[in-house]
Amino acid sequence: MSVDSTIQHFLLAFSGLIAIVNPIGGSLIFAQVAGGFSHAERVLLSRRIGVYAAMIMLGALWAGTPILNFFGVSLAALRIAGGLVVMSSAWTQLNRPEAREARKQAEASGSRDRRAQDLPVEAPSGNLAEIAFFPLTLPFTTGPGTIAVAITLGASRPEMLADRIGFYTGVSLAALGVALLVALVYGSADRVVALIGPARARVLGRLFAFLLLCVGTQILLTGLNDAFASFGRSR
Repeated sequence: MSVDSTIQHFLLAFSGLIAIVNPIGGSLIFAQVAGGFSHAERVLLSRRIGVYAAMIMLGALWAGTPILNFFGVSLAALRIAGGLVVMSSAWTQLNRPEAREARKQAEASGSRDRRAQDLPVEAPSGNLAEIAFFPLTLPFTTGPGTIAVAITLGASRPEMLADRIGFYTGVSLAALGVALLVALVYGSADRVVALIGPARARVLGRLFAFLLLCVGTQILLTGLNDAFASFGRSR
C-alpha cells in the first residue's frame, strides 16, 4: 500500500465530498431548523447526524459500484455518467446556490414540522432521534447528490487488487473526515452564523461548487479514457 497513493485518493475524495456536503452552508440552515432546541440538544443532534452521514457515505463508497456492476453497468459507463451527474450538480450550485439552500431548508423544516405534530412536547430526546436521520441527514446533509458523488468516487478504484487497499483507506478516511466536520460545524452552528453570515457562506459555497466541478470533470475524463481504451482493444 503506497502512502502517496492513499493521500492522493484521500484528497480527491475529501474535496469532492466536502464540496457537495458543504457543512458551512448547511450549518446556517441547521441553525434555523434546530433553533427550538437547547445548545446541548443541538450538539447531540449534530453528533447523530455526523454518524449517520458517515454510514451513508461509506456505504455508497464501498457498496455502490459493486451493486451497479451486478446489474451490468460497466466501470467506464459508471464513471462517465457519474462525472456528468457531479458536474451538473456543481454547475447548479455554482449558478444558483440560493435555490439549493431554499430547497434544503424547505425539506428540513417541512419534515421537522410534520414529525413534531405527532410527537409529545415533553419528549425532546425522542424528537431528536426522529429527525436526526430523516430529514436532517437524508436528504438535508447527505442527499442524492452526495450519494451520487460517493458512488462515482468509488468507481475510481484501481483495477489491481493490491492498489485497492490504499484506495479504500483514503476514501474511507475522507468520508469520516467530512462526517466529523459536519458534526463539529453543526454543533457550533450559532457561532458559524455569527462569524460568517449568509453572504460569505454563499461565496464559500460557490468556491466549493467550482472545486466539485473540477472533480466531476476529472472523473468524466477518466471514464472517457477507459471507454476509448476498451474500444481500441476490441478492434
